[in-house]
Amino acid sequence: MPAQSVIACCIKIREKELTISFAESASTGRFIYDFTSVPDCGNIVRGSIVCYDRSVKEELFKIPASVIDRYSAESAEVTSLLADGLKTLLPADIMVAVTGLASPGGSETDEKPVGTMFVHGYVKDRSWQKRYFFEGSPDDIIAQTIQATALAILEELKEID
Repeated sequence: MPAQSVIACCIKIREKELTISFAESASTGRFIYDFTSVPDCGNIVRGSIVCYDRSVKEELFKIPASVIDRYSAESAEVTSLLADGLKTLLPADIMVAVTGLASPGGSETDEKPVGTMFVHGYVKDRSWQKRYFFEGSPDDIIAQTIQATALAILEELKEID
């Protein structure tokens, strides 16, 4: 069952007759699963591209290897470029990209420990971004990211008539 924040977000998107799409790296498809699990909300979701592997970011989203090398695949910079890529690959009224470190073995550092998640989105033409830090298992970190992102989208939707 999706979190209450996801349910509220889906209902608001449906009420406003909007659509949503995702570019998911660390969340590996969990966003689209949760958003399509809300009754009567499957038609708001355009789709999701799971871009877990670096090659998908480079080849499909056309993110230069030099950008990933400089900032890492799990960074605000790459997340922003993923969100921009959704504009042509999977356009929707709301577009959300997510990367991050839900488990060890990525690009974690003291400044960017495991549990750091990056979200960049668009609501219509307005851009927004978040950097979160959550603790727990990888599943817990992803679930918390989805919940927090749904709340962020709800806040952004307040600006739309």
